[in-house]
Amino acid sequence: MKNSSQILFISIVFFLVGCSTLKKNILEETLSSKNESIKRVMDNPTQFELQIIYTQIIRNQHNEVKFKDYTYNLNAKNYFYPASTIKFPIAILALEKLNTIQNTSMNSEFSIEGKSDKNKFTEEISKIFAVSDNDASNNLLEFIGFDYLNKSMHSKGLKPFRISHRLSTPDSGNPITKSVTLYNDDNSILTLPSVLSKKDNKPLRLNKIKKGIGYMNDEKLVQIPFDFSNKNYYPLETLHNSLKRIVFPEAFKKRERFNLTKKDREFILFSMQNLPKNAGYDPTKYYDGYCKFFMFGDLKEPIPENIKIYNKVGDAYGTLIDCAYIVDIKNQIEFMISATILVNKDQVFNDNIYDYDEVGLPFLGELGRQLYDKNFKKKSN
Repeated sequence: MKNSSQILFISIVFFLVGCSTLKKNILEETLSSKNESIKRVMDNPTQFELQIIYTQIIRNQHNEVKFKDYTYNLNAKNYFYPASTIKFPIAILALEKLNTIQNTSMNSEFSIEGKSDKNKFTEEISKIFAVSDNDASNNLLEFIGFDYLNKSMHSKGLKPFRISHRLSTPDSGNPITKSVTLYNDDNSILTLPSVLSKKDNKPLRLNKIKKGIGYMNDEKLVQIPFDFSNKNYYPLETLHNSLKRIVFPEAFKKRERFNLTKKDREFILFSMQNLPKNAGYDPTKYYDGYCKFFMFGDLKEPIPENIKIYNKVGDAYGTLIDCAYIVDIKNQIEFMISATILVNKDQVFNDNIYDYDEVGLPFLGELGRQLYDKNFKKKSN
């Protein structure tokens, strides 16, 4: 009898352990949803080259933060084109570099060689987050330089990472940055000379670096895979860790943080959550969810005031990316979510025929909504 009781007890223990092992985490639960927007992607996630990181934020009694990450198909060696997400470190490191130059601040102005316009650092950064402005990003990159940008990220442990070209401009990969004139706060003028970058120009050797069955070149179809080996490289984990450092710098060692003043960081965070209509843009064209793919990217309705999304998106070549810290102070909800998805059914690149509205944005929108709802229910219980 004793042996039978022991066997029964052991069997029950193994059953309970098995049940707890089979219990899905919040990300797995969401991805197994029967909602059509999620299901049509999860029925064939390989086709969509889906990668996701979800972070639960754990605060102790002293309000100190720890992270618990859940991932799906995360692999830095599986390449995706980072698109406008590279503007995130560009905005931050522009202010970091300014801090190394006397008599300057985020309100300083600058001009680029060959351009007559003066640009204000705060205004260019605001444009980057509100509507993902390419010109603003390229202007700041001329000021920062490729070498400073890449070395700064690497020195903070934010790697792999490589920026090798500007966005949507002729001669985008030119290694020579233009000279920049700074109009300092004490009314002095400083000219920073053009610099020949020492950036790494070696082709990337990664999985999925060549994609599709062809690409458009001067309105002609080239029937070979599109080669991304000379493009920018900002894998999802590096992007997600950049967000962690700007939102929760105290969770990292000093050498891993961005070198920003308190006002610099507050301005970056304000700009990240600011909506286009509050930054002076036409709300009919630039609706609230224009650069907020999670929860609202597939909707045109206003974002409730109690929800703030600190994020940076990217979209190009059929790839959608969002990296976000989502907060609802009223309901005490906070979490981080980053994802990338490729929605290019015809597998032809550079033809501007992508499935953003049909597949990509509905997936990211529903993913964000379901994660929010699960966090809400968890708080309510």
